[in-house]
Amino acid sequence: MTFSIAIAGKGGSGKTTTCSLMIRELKNRGLTPILAVDADGNANLHESLGLKLGTTIGSILAEFNSDKVSIPSGMNKGAFLQVRLNQAIVESRGIDLIPMGRGEGTGCYCYPNSVLKEFIDRLKGNYKYMVMDNEAGMEHLSRRTTENIDELLIASDYSVKGIRTADRIRELVNELKLDVKRVSFILTRVPGKLDERITGELAELHIEPIALIPLDAEIQRFDLEQRSLLDLPDTSPAVHAVKKLMDEVLKPNPVGGAR
Repeated sequence: MTFSIAIAGKGGSGKTTTCSLMIRELKNRGLTPILAVDADGNANLHESLGLKLGTTIGSILAEFNSDKVSIPSGMNKGAFLQVRLNQAIVESRGIDLIPMGRGEGTGCYCYPNSVLKEFIDRLKGNYKYMVMDNEAGMEHLSRRTTENIDELLIASDYSVKGIRTADRIRELVNELKLDVKRVSFILTRVPGKLDERITGELAELHIEPIALIPLDAEIQRFDLEQRSLLDLPDTSPAVHAVKKLMDEVLKPNPVGGAR
């Protein structure tokens, strides 16, 4: 069975960075193959992983909804769509990436998300682990892209607003009765000892983060140098924090199943 991890949170809460570091940790533990899913229309997980992006789910669907698509003889539109979707997969050693991306023009993301969900459901059985980076906010929950998940991590940056958004995301998950086996919280970009206003807000909302991921100058340096976060050294404080996070996420069942 595939063990699936998804992350949600407001914009700027460190979701993509955390996903990249979780993928790094899984790979370093030899827990491959890994399916990385960038479910954000503004796809940038590939950059953090040092992968080159080709086409995306969004651009393929835009192509099929226009008169630009040329279907080979002997193949129907549905079968050709599956061929094209497979071409969106970015393959690398131990990690494959599916980028949602953004189609041409404006409009509802319901259909692209529906296609992405079906595509993931078809593929993920080929992988030991799946890590999904979601768009900012809560809409992806309503569209049920984030479902059939073993671990949903709700990320907050080091702010009261972020913590309150995390609480609203938890409420929506419960309200929608999403198929998520466990919901956990993480606090990112922590500058040091927690301010009493932060601890007070966490206590008031009954939130107990399973990981505190610190501000890390190495991550900032790698970003400026456009280097893959997979190459971060083990001495990185954020890498160390995510290692402990994954110890928690993966116990007691390292290969899926109910907790």
